Amino acid sequence: MSDPAFDPVSFLETAVQTPSHESVDAMRQFVVETLDRFGVDAEVVAGGCLLAEKRSPAPADGPHLVFNTHLDTVTPHVPFERGAATDDERGAATDDERGAKGAETEVIRGRGACDAKGPLAALLAGFLAADPDVGRLTLALTPDEEALSLGAAELTGRLPDTADRLDADLFLVGEPTGLDVCTAAKGRFQGTVELSGTAAHAAEFAGANAVAAAEGALGAIRAFDDGADEHPQLGPPKLTPTVIEGGGATNQVPADCAITVDRRSVPPESAEGFRSSLAAAVRESTPAAVGVDVALTDRASPFFEAFSTDPDHDLVGAVAEAARTAGESTGLPADRGAGVRPFGAATEASYFAPTPTVVFGPGDLADDAGAVAHAEREYVRVSEVEAAAETVSRAVSALLAAER
Repeated sequence: MSDPAFDPVSFLETAVQTPSHESVDAMRQFVVETLDRFGVDAEVVAGGCLLAEKRSPAPADGPHLVFNTHLDTVTPHVPFERGAATDDERGAATDDERGAKGAETEVIRGRGACDAKGPLAALLAGFLAADPDVGRLTLALTPDEEALSLGAAELTGRLPDTADRLDADLFLVGEPTGLDVCTAAKGRFQGTVELSGTAAHAAEFAGANAVAAAEGALGAIRAFDDGADEHPQLGPPKLTPTVIEGGGATNQVPADCAITVDRRSVPPESAEGFRSSLAAAVRESTPAAVGVDVALTDRASPFFEAFSTDPDHDLVGAVAEAARTAGESTGLPADRGAGVRPFGAATEASYFAPTPTVVFGPGDLADDAGAVAHAEREYVRVSEVEAAAETVSRAVSALLAAER
């Protein structure tokens, strides 16, 4: 379904060989040159985001669909390699594929192979092949998803003195989902519970011990979600104490203690709502002589809050049906892809909610052998990149057709 002159696999090979862990300049330029080769103009806006657009003859008669993913990768850079899959990379499902095709499964290895240059290759294939009857299609690529997401925050008007430049009706976000259609993800907040007491000599019955008060604070953290309702797609929220620091001398009643917490939220919890609720719970469980302050970690862009899209939405159905068809035509195992489920990590999809949003792409965050994305063994199966490209092309054709 993709433009025959654009080969997503060849694009991916070059993309993985283009480091983008320290700067996305070279990677962004590669995408600009690729778009230009197909007669598509692109512009760099909003702190380094790349935008390109295709308008139908009737842009007001259909939805505005945005394809989004990110150009940056985590460190360190991992060199490109293409070859036959190892047993770990093949997985149980691809044994069937090998039998059907009579060939070894091929993979592309290297930093960004699945997170997120593989998804980018698929989105580019769909974008370049698109010829919408109605509505319009925007490609929006962000520069710093693996860091602070300042580009996406500015692009969507979530920073001071900025406005939403997208104003979209639907979002398709490229991330490694194993070709499943992901309709929700938990949010991630980070904060610190600061306990302040009064220092004293440890030999005296004096002072207010902030480290001892951590017992009550940790109890409040442990019980924080007792009785919480589970989200229908994401399940329960999760609160985890991750770092604790306190005291300065072995013979002194400590005046200070700090507990860092990691929060994985579900709708409708906001960052500020979480902060204030946790502050109240810790205050109730801590001696009055010890001060309590709960603060979110300072960052220049908003935290990723949880998002969810109705699994029955037309966007979900269009991408899932396209993934099923593409999987069949490319010879993937019947049980690989096209499922509808939550995504396992926080993404910039959070900034697009509550607009209907799905996350989709080739590759996996992890497999049976361990981590894949962000790992030294990052890889993506070539057949899945091809299936993802066809999926995106089919989905955009369905969503921007004159009669839906």
